[in-house]
Amino acid sequence: MVTIGSAPVSIEDVLAVARGQSRIALDDSPAFRKKLQDSVDLLDRLISEGAVVYGVTTGFGASCETAVATDLSAQMAANLVRFHGCGTGRFLDETEAAAVMVVRLVSLAQGYSGVRPLLLERMCELLNRRILPRIPCEGSVGASGDLTPLSYIAAMLIGEREVSVEGRIMPAAVALSAAGLNPIELRPKESLALMNGTSVMTGLACLVFERSRKLARWSAALTAMSSDALRGNPEHFDDRIFRAKPHPGQRACARWIAQDIEYSEKAPHDGRIQDRDSVRCAPHVIGVLLDAIPFARQLIETEINSSNDNPLLDAVRN
Repeated sequence: MVTIGSAPVSIEDVLAVARGQSRIALDDSPAFRKKLQDSVDLLDRLISEGAVVYGVTTGFGASCETAVATDLSAQMAANLVRFHGCGTGRFLDETEAAAVMVVRLVSLAQGYSGVRPLLLERMCELLNRRILPRIPCEGSVGASGDLTPLSYIAAMLIGEREVSVEGRIMPAAVALSAAGLNPIELRPKESLALMNGTSVMTGLACLVFERSRKLARWSAALTAMSSDALRGNPEHFDDRIFRAKPHPGQRACARWIAQDIEYSEKAPHDGRIQDRDSVRCAPHVIGVLLDAIPFARQLIETEINSSNDNPLLDAVRN
């Protein structure tokens, strides 16, 4: 079980849920639930006081100077979802779509988005039942937020567009009905909170991160095979060389290659004294990736465990 709210979520947590290897739940502690509800209550108070709140009492983007009557807020929330239903390209597979959902859920659970616990609970339930949105891979992915692809999560919650259920594609309304669930009517800001973030690029980055580690190890193994087939000089991977220039990544890669070719300092070598760069310098190239991986983890996990929608609601300060 991966519990959201009790501790930071790791890349491995995201992938475990995305692959259906772990279930997901919201922390049920009173303090966490209060934090979520406080942001909802703050938004309600601001609306009742007639405050100007971007995307709630105003339009979006360049229309932020256009006032929107409070009795139209719910209609505007649904229309925002529909407006962005224009993604193109291949659809994300189920693991990719689930990773995106997990990351969006974690971001909203930070308690700054004005989103009801009910909506987050529903996202957990859909993930656990493997009812997943069909998300086109091409859309507005970038600094302004993954608006178009994330709208497919919001659409699923309101019973629109299509979902996949264990490989079967069907209308979201049909899937929700079969699961005994009713579509959710989004409150003011909830559609914007679901859509205005970086969760598509971050969810996919989790998968890329894992893939990069595997590729580094496979590249080392392929280098060892090449060296062995070419009767290369195994001394190129002697750890003494890499102690002299101790970048951690290249030293680790050289160690993998040495293990794979069963290198021994005492074994004689009567072939070419120096192999081609593509073989003997492989640790220096692969090692760059290995050295970048810890830095990438810090960036990705910071993004997973952060609020990244607009506007943010600070219930503590208010």
